[in-house]
Amino acid sequence: MLQQYKTIAGYGEDEIVIERSRFIGYAKRVTSEEEAAAFIAMIKKKHWDATHNCSAFVIGENDQIQRSSDDGEPSGTAGKPILECIKKNGVKDTAVVVTRYFGGIKLGAGGLVRAYTAGTVIALKAAGIVVHTLHQKISVSVDYTWWGKVENELRIGQQRVVGTDYTDKVTVHVLIPDGEQDDFVAHLTDVTNGQAHIVLGEKEYVEVPVEAVGSEDV
Repeated sequence: MLQQYKTIAGYGEDEIVIERSRFIGYAKRVTSEEEAAAFIAMIKKKHWDATHNCSAFVIGENDQIQRSSDDGEPSGTAGKPILECIKKNGVKDTAVVVTRYFGGIKLGAGGLVRAYTAGTVIALKAAGIVVHTLHQKISVSVDYTWWGKVENELRIGQQRVVGTDYTDKVTVHVLIPDGEQDDFVAHLTDVTNGQAHIVLGEKEYVEVPVEAVGSEDV
């Protein structure tokens, strides 16, 4: 499992008008080439009357699947800029379609690249970019006499608490960044004089939102 990676939160869409042409950006998290193809086909069906439905997607832990389509725009002016914007934002498992309704003014190659990049950025922003950071789930059980001390240590350390059970003992469940669990366990063992019962659970990803950027920002 990767220690950290970026992807999009889910689905998003937005639009802009550039020199009278309408550009509608769509983004969706996908986990397979088939899912990406189905998403692109859905947008093409929705906008069957559009001038172009250009697209790109990046899939896999190592970005091993990458595809793009200019859909009739001059070669390299649409699909490639969409793909490059996805990659520059560092998002995995992401498909983007930018639909264009021609407004009567030609943009030229440079203008098209900038327009499709902008369409991608607004789609990614609408979907929301998140960082997934691998965390270790840890459960700590203590007698009530130790709970105030443990709770204070968790607050000072700004630990991510995901649940607390109050039975004959207090059991708190926390998510610790992977790689920091040994220090965390050692610290709580020390502050409780070895009275804490600590169990390591499964590893999981925690999402944190970040901003999308365009080619001019990277």
